[in-house]
Amino acid sequence: MIAYNLEKLRKELPSGVKLVAVSKFHPFEAILEAYGEGQRAFGENRPQEFASKAVQLPFDIEWHFIGHLQTNKLKLVLPYASLVESIDTLHLLEAVNAWGEKNSKTISVLLEVHIGAEETKQGFTPSEIAAVLMMTGDFPFVRFRGLMGMASHTDDEEAIRGDFARIKALYDECRAAHPELADFDQLSIGMSDDWRIALDYGCTEVRIGTAIFGNREY
Repeated sequence: MIAYNLEKLRKELPSGVKLVAVSKFHPFEAILEAYGEGQRAFGENRPQEFASKAVQLPFDIEWHFIGHLQTNKLKLVLPYASLVESIDTLHLLEAVNAWGEKNSKTISVLLEVHIGAEETKQGFTPSEIAAVLMMTGDFPFVRFRGLMGMASHTDDEEAIRGDFARIKALYDECRAAHPELADFDQLSIGMSDDWRIALDYGCTEVRIGTAIFGNREY
């Protein structure tokens, strides 16, 4: 099933869009099956699970951390993460930079945007993102790569399109305002239920779990 699902997705995804297989709650065997089909980028959202998989699975996996990250869990994530997609507060950004300085490592990050109507979502507001990007010189151990966002959880396609359009507009504004951030070129939007819509809004990455691995194993 995993091989079939990956092949189907790859046929539909444009060549410039990275597929991150969201492997959270799925066992090592499922990840290895996807790995055997050539998948290399995987996303996890729990620090302990992330660290356990990172140290036991093949070394050339590109690990993305996509969940809420508490500052006391940085040591479980930052040594292994190719990209932390869920920087959602200034406090976390400061802690990541401090960890990077202490460990002589530059951490690649996406700033998480909260643009939907749901109060439970994490993330910066657009004005907060603009403020952070005016301060990038204060974070020499952080590599700002772009934005990550989620559409509201709804069946209303127009609402989803509205959210993605706002995130894309913010992304374009950030890039235009900060040409000095040459690496700020990643837009991570789109998941199993809405990734096809995200393609219409210039995503460079989609985060897909259920459509690859099936329902989660809790």
